[in-house]
Amino acid sequence: MVRSMYSGVSGLRSHQQRLDVIGNNVSNANTYGFKSSRATFRDMFYQNVRNAAQGTSSRGGINPSAIGYGASLSSVDLLMEVSSMTPTGNPLDVAITGEGFLQVMDNDGNIFYTRAGMLDVDPTTGYLVDGNGYFVLGTQAKDATVGIVGQEPGTSRIKIELPTLDAKQASVTKKIGGNEFTMTASNVGDAGNASINFSLAYDMPAGQDIEVVISGNNIEVNVNPTATFSGVDNFMEMVNTAITDKLGEQHPAGNFTLNMDPPIVMANMTETYPNGEITGEQLIKSDAGPVGGGLTLSEDAADRGIQFIAKKLGSAFSANGAADTNPVQMGALTITKNGAGDTATWDIEVNGYKQTGLTFAALTGSAGVKLERTGGGAGGAAADPNDYFVISIPKSYFVYDDTTKEYNLPQNPITDLGTATKQRPSGNLGLNAGFQLEGGTEGGPQTIMNITGFGIGADGTLTGQAGGERLIFGRIDLANFDNPKGLQQSGNSYFAETQNSGKPQYAVPGEDGTGALKNSALEMSNVDLANEFSDMITTQRGYQANSRLITVSDTMLEELINLKR
Repeated sequence: MVRSMYSGVSGLRSHQQRLDVIGNNVSNANTYGFKSSRATFRDMFYQNVRNAAQGTSSRGGINPSAIGYGASLSSVDLLMEVSSMTPTGNPLDVAITGEGFLQVMDNDGNIFYTRAGMLDVDPTTGYLVDGNGYFVLGTQAKDATVGIVGQEPGTSRIKIELPTLDAKQASVTKKIGGNEFTMTASNVGDAGNASINFSLAYDMPAGQDIEVVISGNNIEVNVNPTATFSGVDNFMEMVNTAITDKLGEQHPAGNFTLNMDPPIVMANMTETYPNGEITGEQLIKSDAGPVGGGLTLSEDAADRGIQFIAKKLGSAFSANGAADTNPVQMGALTITKNGAGDTATWDIEVNGYKQTGLTFAALTGSAGVKLERTGGGAGGAAADPNDYFVISIPKSYFVYDDTTKEYNLPQNPITDLGTATKQRPSGNLGLNAGFQLEGGTEGGPQTIMNITGFGIGADGTLTGQAGGERLIFGRIDLANFDNPKGLQQSGNSYFAETQNSGKPQYAVPGEDGTGALKNSALEMSNVDLANEFSDMITTQRGYQANSRLITVSDTMLEELINLKR
C-alpha cells in the first residue's frame, strides 16, 4: 500500500511536469519563432517478485513477475516544424522559409541561433542587431558599392558602412515634346533640390514678361503669353533675374540652367517632291539676325522664275529674278522653274509692306508663301521665337517638260538652341510644366539617416539607397545542424549548440538545404492549440487518477490501523 501511494505521487509529479510543458507552449502561442515542446513519460524501476523459468518436459515455463514504482518524465522534445509566416510591413523583419537559423552574438562573444527575425540597425554603431541588441552575423561587404560577389558565408558582424558622398548639383531631366530637357542648379548642395513650375499668366500686366512666386523650396514662374524671348538661354536668364529680384539676393541654389538633348539641328536636310500633287506644309522658325544660307525650291534647268529675298524691315521685294544689291542676310527664299505652264498670281505682305502681282511659273491651283516678321534694328533683324517662314502648297502640281524630274528642297540652316543669330527649326519647351530638381548635396560623410529603401533579399543580401546609388552592405548567412532537435533552448527564442546537435554548417540562404529569407514577414509560433488543449484534458484526467490512487491507498491504511481497537 505504501508502494502504491508513492506510485501515485510519481504519477502526480509526472503529469504536473507535462502540464508545465503544455503551459509553456500555450503561453508562447504568439511568440515569433517559438518552437513547441512535448513531454513523454517512462516507467520507473521494478521489484521482481518472481524470476522467469524455462519450461521443461514436465511443466511449462514461468514468466517473470515484477511490481513497478510509478512513472517519471522521460524527455521534453523540441518540435522543429516550420510554421506559417505573417506579414509585418517592416523591411528589416525576416522569416526563414525552410531549414536553418539566424546567427546572433552577444557582447561576450557567445553565439546563439534563432528563428525570430526581428532585426534593426543600431543608430550609434551602425551594426545590424536583433530585438535583444545581439549582433546579427553573416558576411560583411568589403565595399558597399561593389557588394559581396564571391564571398563565402561566414560569421562576421554586419555593419552598415556608407561611402563618402561627393558634392553634387541638383538636376532633373524631363521629356517634353519629344525632347529631353535638363534643368540644373549651378551651386552644389541640397538647396538646389527645388521645385520649379512654369505656367502662363494671361492677366499679367503689359510690359511684364515674367513673375515668380517663391514659397520655401517651391518656385512658381508665371509667364506673360505675349512675351518674346530670343531662346531658352534668354528665357532662363530672365527667370534667374526675376528670382534674384524677388529674394533680394541670388537663390541659395545659384542660377538655374535649362538644356535640351538632343539639340534642335536641321543641317543638310532635303525634302523631295515628285511629279504630282503636293499637300503639306514646311515650317522653319528663325531667330533672325545676320546668318547665311537659305531655303531654295529649284529645278536643275535654266534660271527662270521668281526670287524673293527678305530685306530690312520697310524695304520692298525684288521679283522675277531681279538682283538685290543690299539684302539683309537673314537667308533667302528662292523659287525657280524652267518650263511651260500656267501661272498663278500671288500677293506677299511683310509687316505692312505689300508686293502684288508676283507670278510663279508652272504652278497651278491655290499656292501661297507667307513671311511674317516683327521688330527691327540697324544692321540686323529682331528675334522672335514665333517668327516663321511657311511654304504651303495645297492641291497644287509641279508640271514638267517631257521629263520626270523632281524638285528638291534643301535646308542648310546653322542651328544652335538659345543663340539669337542662328536659324533653327521649331522647338517647344512647353509651359504648364514642372521640374523637381533632386540629388543636390554638399557631400561629406553619410549617416544611417541618409539611407532609404532598406531591404533584405531572399539570399540574405542587405541593401539600401543612399546618395543616389544602390548599396550592398552585407549578407545574412544561416546556420544549419544535422540534429536541430539536439539544440539547447536558452530563452529569448535562442538556441545553443550542444554535443548532440552537431557543429553548425554555414550557408547562403536558399542554398545547401537551407530556406530562403522573406523580408517584411516573421515566422509565427508552431504551437497547435487544439493539440495542446487535448493534451491538457488527458493530463488533467491522469492527474486526477493518480490523486485517487493516493486517496484509496490512504483509506486502505486507515482500515489497517482500525484493526486494532
